Amino acid sequence: MASGGVLPLASLNHISVVCSSVDESLRFYMNVLGFIPIRRPGSFNFNGAWLFNYGIGIHLLQSEDPHSMPGKTEINPKHNHISFQCESMVAVERRLKELDIPYIQRCVEEGGIYVDQIFFHDPDGFMIEICNCDNLPVIPLADHTFTMAACKRVVAVKQQQKPLPVQAPPLPTTATASAAQCVPSASKAMQRVGGEEAAHVSCA
Repeated sequence: MASGGVLPLASLNHISVVCSSVDESLRFYMNVLGFIPIRRPGSFNFNGAWLFNYGIGIHLLQSEDPHSMPGKTEINPKHNHISFQCESMVAVERRLKELDIPYIQRCVEEGGIYVDQIFFHDPDGFMIEICNCDNLPVIPLADHTFTMAACKRVVAVKQQQKPLPVQAPPLPTTATASAAQCVPSASKAMQRVGGEEAAHVSCA
């Protein structure tokens, strides 16, 4: 790689999914996953749709040859997929049953912490994962101070913090608060990382 380090990225913007029917996939991503259609540039000369929610976009692209697209295969967690964090795995499973969408479940254990996973396909066989993956703390392999994005970020908190000012700035009102704010997750213990304590935070 050229000198200058890694690319100056900020966040995940969108994923693109080629589909045999934009209309069918649009209904799926709206009605099952809760994405909202947004305006797509009119300069595009091919069929598609843009959706947005949870801080990311999904761009649907109409296949030029829908009949040549591979059909759905067995649900395999090791295939390409996009994963969404959820608040209630029970509610997700109940909704998938109501919609008669086939799925499989997996459970991952790491150091006494358990992560539940549900995998299923979109109309064209692209795999979706729903999980409670934020049960696992984000711990970098390198031994250095870090700041990583996890809702908005995983906050590195120095052991020797300066005292807060006597008068802290007022909290944002409902009108000025952003749609998704990050708050410390009460279920996460402080993790020792590279000589500092890292508090895992999640979206509220």
